[in-house]
Amino acid sequence: MPMPKSKPVQTSATPWLLRGSLIVLRRRCGKTTCHCAKGQPHATPALSFSQRGKTRIRTLRPAQLPAVRAALRRYQQAQAQLEGRALAGLRRLTQPQSTRSPH
Repeated sequence: MPMPKSKPVQTSATPWLLRGSLIVLRRRCGKTTCHCAKGQPHATPALSFSQRGKTRIRTLRPAQLPAVRAALRRYQQAQAQLEGRALAGLRRLTQPQSTRSPH
């Protein structure tokens, strides 16, 4: 009997990953007396990511930025490791048959 596929469990001890980009949303609030009416617009940090072919944006609180940056960095590192393993697999596949190891 085949084992049912299960989703990876995310625990508080498991470092989480995020795919996307940190961006800054800049806007004017519309109040005529606000500094943004004549000067710099308001800036809000956000995470931009693609989900099911659509770009999504989630605004972030400043306190979330360090954790989000770290999760983005972990994702990039994991992606680079996976890419390295895939390239090694391709090299192995394209080796002449006589030089391949049995494992």
